[in-house]
Amino acid sequence: MSFSVLALRPRPTRNSAQQAHSTVLAKESAQELVDYSASDTRTVLADLTTTANGLRDDQIDNLRRQYGRNDVRHDRPAPAIVQFAQAFKNPFILILVFLALIMVGTDVVWADPEDGPSYEGIITLGLMIFVSVSLRFWQEYRSSRAAEALKAMVTTTVAATRKINNTVVTAEIPIEQLLPGDVVQLAAGDMIPADVRIIRAKDLQVNQSMLSGESMPAEKSAEPSSGIDVDRLLEAENIGFMGTSVVSGSGTAVAVHTGKRTYFGAMTAQLASKRPETSFDVGVRSVSYLLIKFMLIMVPAVFIINGLTKDWSQALLFGVATAVGLTPEMLPLIVTANLAKGALHMSRKKVIVKQINAIQNFGAMDVLCTDKTGTLTEDRIVLGEHLDTAGRKSEDVLRLAAVNSVNQTGLRSLLDDAVIEAAGREVIEEISRLHGLVDEIPFDFKRRRLSVVVDHGDADLIVTKGAVEELLSVCESVELDGVTHQLTPGWLARVDRLVAELNGQGKRVLAVATRVVVDEQRREYSTADEEGMTLVGLLAFLDPPKESAAGAIEALASHGVAVKVVTGDNELVAETVCGKVGIDVGTVVSGAEIEALSDDALDELVQRTTVFAKTDPMQKARIVESLRRVGHTVGFLGDGVNDAPALRAADVGISVDTAADIARESADIILLEKDLGVLEQGVIEGRRTFGNIQKYIKMTASSNFGNVFSVLVASALLPFIPMIPVVLLLQNLIYDLSMLTIPWDRVDDDFLAKPRKWETKSLRRFMVFIGPISSIFDISTFALMWFVFAANSPEHAALFQSGWFIESLISQTLIVHMIRTRKIPFIQSRASLPVLLSTGAACVFALVFPFTSWGHSLGLVSLPWNYFPWLVLTLAAYCVVTQVAKGMFIRRFATWL
Repeated sequence: MSFSVLALRPRPTRNSAQQAHSTVLAKESAQELVDYSASDTRTVLADLTTTANGLRDDQIDNLRRQYGRNDVRHDRPAPAIVQFAQAFKNPFILILVFLALIMVGTDVVWADPEDGPSYEGIITLGLMIFVSVSLRFWQEYRSSRAAEALKAMVTTTVAATRKINNTVVTAEIPIEQLLPGDVVQLAAGDMIPADVRIIRAKDLQVNQSMLSGESMPAEKSAEPSSGIDVDRLLEAENIGFMGTSVVSGSGTAVAVHTGKRTYFGAMTAQLASKRPETSFDVGVRSVSYLLIKFMLIMVPAVFIINGLTKDWSQALLFGVATAVGLTPEMLPLIVTANLAKGALHMSRKKVIVKQINAIQNFGAMDVLCTDKTGTLTEDRIVLGEHLDTAGRKSEDVLRLAAVNSVNQTGLRSLLDDAVIEAAGREVIEEISRLHGLVDEIPFDFKRRRLSVVVDHGDADLIVTKGAVEELLSVCESVELDGVTHQLTPGWLARVDRLVAELNGQGKRVLAVATRVVVDEQRREYSTADEEGMTLVGLLAFLDPPKESAAGAIEALASHGVAVKVVTGDNELVAETVCGKVGIDVGTVVSGAEIEALSDDALDELVQRTTVFAKTDPMQKARIVESLRRVGHTVGFLGDGVNDAPALRAADVGISVDTAADIARESADIILLEKDLGVLEQGVIEGRRTFGNIQKYIKMTASSNFGNVFSVLVASALLPFIPMIPVVLLLQNLIYDLSMLTIPWDRVDDDFLAKPRKWETKSLRRFMVFIGPISSIFDISTFALMWFVFAANSPEHAALFQSGWFIESLISQTLIVHMIRTRKIPFIQSRASLPVLLSTGAACVFALVFPFTSWGHSLGLVSLPWNYFPWLVLTLAAYCVVTQVAKGMFIRRFATWL
């Protein structure tokens, strides 16, 4: 499948000038790539004023000023003034602004001539808007800067060749610093850093699925292409596109387009598509609209009841104040603060969050799929044995393996490092003197082997190292004690027994084979030359299990996360290593078995299988997709190019800072240390973050629901409005400010013990079950003020309103401590110090405010001292009843937060 940049439709919401510019840029860029594809290497280098040795250092500054950063990201933080304006783009803030405009009309424009205009309500509401917007802006501004700093800790680099002080230097530079004309070196696992023209290719295979939709890799060459136009640009065999990745082989390329002029940059500029919503985004939005719908129903009811029984102008003011009281304007701020704090806290635990909303999926994860290398093992490969085909130690086998490892130019693995270390410096130096590199057949995941061709006197020697099964498939003979034998079934069985014995010891086994080629004319070699080879021996590598692995797996299991191992190693090695770290292996399933299964059969298999062996990249992705289909939230931990499909398929892709470029780019979360213990800490922090968000949402929802009942009852029964509108606004502001410390609250261990998913349906029953409790004690306060303190006429309305103000604000604040834990608050579970201080300050304000001149100016009065014993009794009863209701709710629904 291919599609043209020119065929992309600009979004109708974009400015027409921007659309036109984007389309022109896309057309120019595409045509230039077509022209470069048809040109030979010399013409391309000359047009870019560069050479095969790269740019000169005196060209860099001018090119950087001309082309800027090699970056197409659209999620870069906006300028501060834009972020401040965007802070108003929230339904709750817009509701407050609308209510403020209504209050301008009722209190100023159409104010009673005798009383004159009143500004207290407008000022209070304006203060609420300013505080909410300013805090939200500051939190998001600071969070975005912190997120940028965290992302900067995980850099993607490219091997660029430049001419520095007349010396050709190839070094790793940040991908953002790449410029048109730079010459880059490509190897398996690299992400192509710009739109490039290939000038040298050796079995270069590139995955272009992100652009073309084709799952099979495209083979690239350095030869000019003919017959390519802008509609078939992706078919150009000598063009590499930014964001695609090298699957196998190696090559050299020159950067043609960088940044927004790349194919990918032009495409994203026209689409300007938003990142798909996560379940967390959907959950927050659904809660927001639920509360708005609730408010749209209840506020008109309050207004009509008060208007019919009292004065309509007062009823409108009180309806506006009630609407403000029901508006959780701090919800976006609390959510952002929680996520930002979680990301920063996780960074201290060596976990870098690239996508901040991935924190919720991290906490909800109940299955972790991981490779064994580096997570279950030390990732410290040691060559334990180098054996001939009879299972005896052989220095010749070690020497041949070293020839292969030293001369390969692609992505050198830890296995190669182990071979070179075992061979020693003298052997390596001798190999370098005697065996010059003629050619190379790079590793790929289909062949699972790598060959080098070196000088061997008057002939060429092909030395191949790779997976035993794949290497035996191209062997016709076997060597023992200098004698070559036909590879008979008997020999195959003998080799298989030796390999099984080594695998049973937890060792990874590679085979080494050779072939001598006598050819008078030097030529390029390809995979077709890997035939008729002679097996010379085996290499047995040992990667000891990590001491911490068993404890980390047990800890993850105790937190409800099942660990499944998905590895490319064979069944015996996987079973041995997994058994040593305490994983209940059961039946090991191979990639070949998975390949033969339908999706339905795989869905049934993955639920009862713990270890998958000999899996290729697409089989890993199928396993992840299957687990998601059956209802699991899946994390995938991988660090290789072969892990990229599974990382993208997972709910949360997890990689490490030392991973291949494409693996890091595909991941949502980066570990600075490849250790399951680090991962466990990140999971706990994800759940803690989600728990604090849930607290605020349920506190606010239940509190608002209860307040509406109280207001409806008071409106229907009282001959005056139950609360002065401006005081109701102030009460809401004080409560909201006290909630700002929720992100710093503790979360009970039992909440952290298992995965947590967003469940919007449970919020409604929580509101209905818990919310009316506060109404019971509001109504008891109404009765207290009416019958005990005789505040039962419009002349004594101020006394009634003062009494309810204190009880309402303190009870609303106490609900924080009742809801934040399923345990008995203050006794079995105590809030963090910031929460204690903020809620304590709100309670003190409630007690003192009616006695102050400010309170008196707003219409409140000082209360008699005999009111306070009644208050204590009311609040104590409220706490007891809420705790009893909490227990009933937990027993009935088996959940709380």
